[in-house]
Amino acid sequence: MVIGFAIVAAWELVTAAGVIGFRRPIYNALALVGNMLGLAVLFLMLNAQFLFAAQVIVYAGAVMVLFVFIIALMNPESDVT
Repeated sequence: MVIGFAIVAAWELVTAAGVIGFRRPIYNALALVGNMLGLAVLFLMLNAQFLFAAQVIVYAGAVMVLFVFIIALMNPESDVT
């Protein structure tokens, strides 16, 4: 259990660094998806199955699809130098 938590915590730190470290917005959004999925795994490790399902379906699924769609519509590639 402790080793699994350490692996998931390391994953959370890496993806959180990716959220603030990447230069392109689409990579930031994908790193945020990875972070939210890691949080869902933490909920599952705490035996909170409903929160796990809600995190995956609502946040990592629907909200992040909306974010990625909006970023794709904005076409941020023209602003990157």
